[in-house]
Amino acid sequence: MSEQKARTAAQPEQAASRGGMVWALVITSVAGFMAALDNLVVTTALPSIREDLGGALHDLEWTVSAYTLTFAVLLMFGAALGDRFGRRRLFVVGLSIFTAASAGAALAPGLEALIAARAVQGVGAAIMMPLTLTLLTAAVPQAKRGMAYGIWGAVNGLAVASGPLIGGSLTEHVSWQWIFWLNVPLGLALLPLARLRLAESYAPGARLDMVGTLLASGGLFGIVYALVRGPIDGWSSATVLVSLSAGVVLLAGFVRHGMRHKAPMLPMRLFRSRAFAGINAASLLMFLGMFGSIFLLSQYMQGVLGYSPTEAGLRMLPWTGMPMLVSPLAGYLSDRIGGRPVVAAGLFLQAVGLAWYAAVVAVDVSYTTQLPALIISGVGMSLYFAPASNLVMSSVRPQEQGIASGANNALREVGGALGIAVMSSIFSAQGGYDSGWDFVNGLEPALWVGSAVVALASVAALCIPSRRSTPGEPGTTAPQQEETLVAV
Repeated sequence: MSEQKARTAAQPEQAASRGGMVWALVITSVAGFMAALDNLVVTTALPSIREDLGGALHDLEWTVSAYTLTFAVLLMFGAALGDRFGRRRLFVVGLSIFTAASAGAALAPGLEALIAARAVQGVGAAIMMPLTLTLLTAAVPQAKRGMAYGIWGAVNGLAVASGPLIGGSLTEHVSWQWIFWLNVPLGLALLPLARLRLAESYAPGARLDMVGTLLASGGLFGIVYALVRGPIDGWSSATVLVSLSAGVVLLAGFVRHGMRHKAPMLPMRLFRSRAFAGINAASLLMFLGMFGSIFLLSQYMQGVLGYSPTEAGLRMLPWTGMPMLVSPLAGYLSDRIGGRPVVAAGLFLQAVGLAWYAAVVAVDVSYTTQLPALIISGVGMSLYFAPASNLVMSSVRPQEQGIASGANNALREVGGALGIAVMSSIFSAQGGYDSGWDFVNGLEPALWVGSAVVALASVAALCIPSRRSTPGEPGTTAPQQEETLVAV
């Protein structure tokens, strides 16, 4: 009789737990979708933005890089703010900033105002994005996290890759401003849900690291700015050399700070774990090769092949649509056989897809010739997203998961910003916008570089240990009681 009463009493709690898990998955996935979508949603709108607001290639780069750069350099700081002041509370703050900045970008009267609004969007995303994974982890039992990360990864992967389709469709059939207006109703709908449905959580003893934030932000900005200005001012110009040197010095200071400070934004000791170091190196290289390629390919499909923005987005669907189909399966496989082989295989396929594209690119290439490259790239990217998230979160202790999520997302965004800058520099050095052949002459070597970088990411993924950590080792998942959870 007592056992029956115990089971009856446990049923509402289990139902509430399941309900909390579903709500957490929905809220964090949609918020992650919004932040990830805005990485590349602008790419297919670039010709329309250029026609409407003017600007050269380096100006257009900043409409993407202003977002990815502020996103990247403030991600770890955003995660630390959540750990210190409450993850749900800061998630709501970040979502509010992101939503308001989206409206500001839609209303921008000129290119400078658009770039400024994109930078503020990046600030909001930097606060919001790392907390999505931490809040989801706290709401989902460990045995079900692989599938939850798979769904989260599918939605985020779809957002990254479908940005060109969504941006192209809205640009062609409404206006480019609507790629930003789209975020406003989604953000307004999520704000009350997040407040009511997510549990608050903190990391014990969390501190803010302003020195580390300034060192990382200044260093990354200096390097990216030098890469963007290099083709314009010349690689030996004072502006480029000073910017690059300052960036390298500041980043070296950030590494030294992370090794010596008692509570750094990014503890360098985490990189002693081969799992943490390997997946982060793979993530940075993956996004470097992929972002730069999509930035140029979306312009190639419109400017050279003559597709409309919608047609360009639709023709990329074999690449962009794959995450929705394959990522949940990838999450399941990572639970069964481990994340390392799934991630490594995905990165290898992504490299093959980019190499295939580089081999066939021409001013008059048929779509059927492009199709295998798009399919292979899509499957490869899908296999990467969900297992990568699982590897990151399982490579550190629970109290370090917030900063680990922030670090991984930061390195992804750094890779994206560097990818656009590096591959645009290669494109500018070898080609340009004067003619279709001129564009192809710049695109082909850029794609080869992108393929080589992603192949290197596959090698980095193979450095991740295949065995499971034993209790007490770095990367072991400790009991969740180490975090302070406050129910709604």
